Amino acid sequence: MGESNLAGFGGEMRFGRVRFCIMLLIALVFSGCGEVVTKGTSPRILAMGDSLLAWNALSEQSVSHRVEDILGEPVIDRSVNGARLLYELPISGALGMSIPAQYRSGEWDWIIVNGGGNDLWLGCGCSWCNRKLDRLISPDGRSGEITNLIARLRATGAQVIYVGYLRSPGLGSPIEHCRDEGDELEKRIADFAKGSEGVHFLSLAELVPRGDRSFHAFDMIHPSYKASAAIAERIATIIAT
Repeated sequence: MGESNLAGFGGEMRFGRVRFCIMLLIALVFSGCGEVVTKGTSPRILAMGDSLLAWNALSEQSVSHRVEDILGEPVIDRSVNGARLLYELPISGALGMSIPAQYRSGEWDWIIVNGGGNDLWLGCGCSWCNRKLDRLISPDGRSGEITNLIARLRATGAQVIYVGYLRSPGLGSPIEHCRDEGDELEKRIADFAKGSEGVHFLSLAELVPRGDRSFHAFDMIHPSYKASAAIAERIATIIAT
């Protein structure tokens, strides 16, 4: 490789690092990861995950905000846009890009959690993802990062609600081609939840009617205000009953 090619390669590497830092900054700014347990208070509900929960936080219309409104209970939201379950960078992981690292100790009765979508969509483009899918959760639903995380959360004594993902309405969404991988991921989680006391899997597979854009934000990936409210209603129903 010539000097000019090496220089170009180095420039691309630097640009990649800068782009990553910018994306990380945006993700942290537009997330609820900064929310902490205030000393002297005992909130009972914790939320952790990715943009399904974190989206609409700036306008106080996120899933967690709406759960608070419905139940009249504070929710500590540690979710971060772009967060993954399989994440190896230590500093940004500790800042919330790693979903397992979002956990903070507390007297939690309920922990709302989601994740896995970014690992498949951003991690392998929902193509050739079988190995990564198996790392998230095995075909028999008995091992993997998701089952390990849920076991850790259940060991605190809290009930766990694992939330699935919105489906594409079939109108040009960038996640349309991820449907099969998403369905398989959630099937495995649902099978695990059925045999696990205190674990509740909330599927959103039937929430979005075919051809209905109103449940998605402008990017046709993330939840609209309407969707965040609908998801919150389903979560609140599980907690209340």
